[in-house]
Amino acid sequence: MRRRDFLETFAALAALPRLRAPLVRGAAGAPAPVALPFDLARVRLAPGPLLDAQNVNRRFLMAKDPDRLLHMFRLTAGLPSTAEPLGGWEAPTNELRGHYTGHYLSACALLWASTGDPDVKARGDLMVTELGHCQDALGTGYLSAFPEEFFDRLREGRPVWAPFYTIHKIMAGLLDQATLAGNAQALHMVRGMAGWVARWTQPLGDEAMARILEREYGGMNEVLYNLAAVTGQDYLMDVAHKFDHERIFGPLAAGRDELKGLHCNTTIPKIIGAARRYELTGEPRYRAVAEYFWREVTTRRAYCTGGTSNEEDWDGDPGIIAGQLGGYTQEDCTTYNMLKLTRHVFGWTADPRCADHYERALVNATLGVQHPDDGSKLYYVPLGAGYWKLFGVMDHDFWCCTGTMSEAFAKLGDSIYFHDDAGVWVNLFAASTLDWTEKGVQIVQDTRFPEEGATSLTVHCRAPTRVALRVRVPYWADGGSARLNGRALDGFASPGSYYVVDRVWHDGDRLDVALPMRLHFDATPDDPSLRAIMYGPLVLVGRLGTDGLTPATLRAPPTPPREVPTYPLGPVVAPPFRATGDLASWVAPAPGRPLEFHTTGQATDVTLVPFYQLFDERYAVYWHVDDA
Repeated sequence: MRRRDFLETFAALAALPRLRAPLVRGAAGAPAPVALPFDLARVRLAPGPLLDAQNVNRRFLMAKDPDRLLHMFRLTAGLPSTAEPLGGWEAPTNELRGHYTGHYLSACALLWASTGDPDVKARGDLMVTELGHCQDALGTGYLSAFPEEFFDRLREGRPVWAPFYTIHKIMAGLLDQATLAGNAQALHMVRGMAGWVARWTQPLGDEAMARILEREYGGMNEVLYNLAAVTGQDYLMDVAHKFDHERIFGPLAAGRDELKGLHCNTTIPKIIGAARRYELTGEPRYRAVAEYFWREVTTRRAYCTGGTSNEEDWDGDPGIIAGQLGGYTQEDCTTYNMLKLTRHVFGWTADPRCADHYERALVNATLGVQHPDDGSKLYYVPLGAGYWKLFGVMDHDFWCCTGTMSEAFAKLGDSIYFHDDAGVWVNLFAASTLDWTEKGVQIVQDTRFPEEGATSLTVHCRAPTRVALRVRVPYWADGGSARLNGRALDGFASPGSYYVVDRVWHDGDRLDVALPMRLHFDATPDDPSLRAIMYGPLVLVGRLGTDGLTPATLRAPPTPPREVPTYPLGPVVAPPFRATGDLASWVAPAPGRPLEFHTTGQATDVTLVPFYQLFDERYAVYWHVDDA
């Protein structure tokens, strides 16, 4: 690295602590956020479901062999490598090869920020150093596990999978290593890649660029907007804008849902890019694009779990999902990226509906997609009755969702708390500690949620400090109450709002909040008789046994390059239910077994458990319920 480049990079990194949050201010006129997320380093998880999942993912990540992840990068750069090539979507013949290494950089940076684990930091630094050798050998700023010839094919309209999709993952991973893990070399490298992208796109006219944008390109606009915010290099805003897809944005800006037939996870990252442009420029059109899209997908194109997609697409019109249920619903990547978009929308609005959706998708569509034994990830989450969660082969199946979920389980603390100058929003009920350094305040959240509908917040402060604690009262809450230092407080907030205690806090003050959970239905909008059974935010699934399941059928066969997992067996039939009164009259809790329920009085009774807890057996999510 030249001395001038090093000094520029170091100066940019010196400003990074105030730029880590995604809602940084951009040019004059850019909007001030309503709610800011805390840096990951400010939140530490305590024992509970989130910490358990984070630890499983750490083992998964640290078990990866860096030399195998680097193998095709080295060969592409003309450097020697004797490592065993990876398989599946990272195989030497797969045109998406290198994508998981980008996700891996992000996951290590996110996990380091979440834990301060020095071994994770060292692994990320190692990967950056070795990728730096590859970029230096190529000498143009380009960095990938496939040659630039892929981009020649893209420019000429010849068959090629999605080269910008992979470049995005690598650029995002390097930027995360810079902003979250303080790696100056990573910032220098991603700037080099951005320069290469700028040179590649510069000669393309509008018509040629529009054709390029029809090939999946991940979040190229988002990462370039983020890099512009970090470095202050204005030209990057123009390069990012080249990746704003007007064919997609136009109808959304006008309030029209023309999503039918689109590939879901090609589309969602583009919308996140629109959100970043709004945050950096204040152009209201891009906020309109993002907000309308978010509302449509989360309210009219989402399942009870909070997930979306059917075989990766939106196959139907808004509100038509009853016929979509099968083995290939709810691609994991879509959940991950919709949660990213939800964070942005909440930052603009502090709308508790965003937090309700985040919780629903986190506990139902995220926590249950990682196998607790080895950390392997799902591709699809089947919602058709009689299927099971089909995991891949460890160290072979590097699907797109393997990458996004590696990131998701590395940053489970990132949306628990938000803040403004006056106080804190407590959006998720998760055992954790928040350090709000600027206020001299630490908040310890103690909860057994979701095993119980309650949480406690203990405030520690060096001196008496005024802070507004805003505790979400979820849509599912069956009433609620609060106690301050053991004394009952008058009044409470209604479901779908926040309970606010705005006061001067003293060290050791404790706020206890009860949020009773209740059983309720979530029906498909186009067939009210097809319903999921929920307890609080939890989707309860019926256990349908292990008929036909063996170690060989519980895992997907190794997937060839560019293919997706397929079920080796068909589903089994789920029994219908007859509602004999209020839901709680025929669905009863199992004594001594938290969160387990049993139906009663049905032709075939079943055991119901939270979706996120069930593995290696068949299940049903939706049931035909006769109200007679």
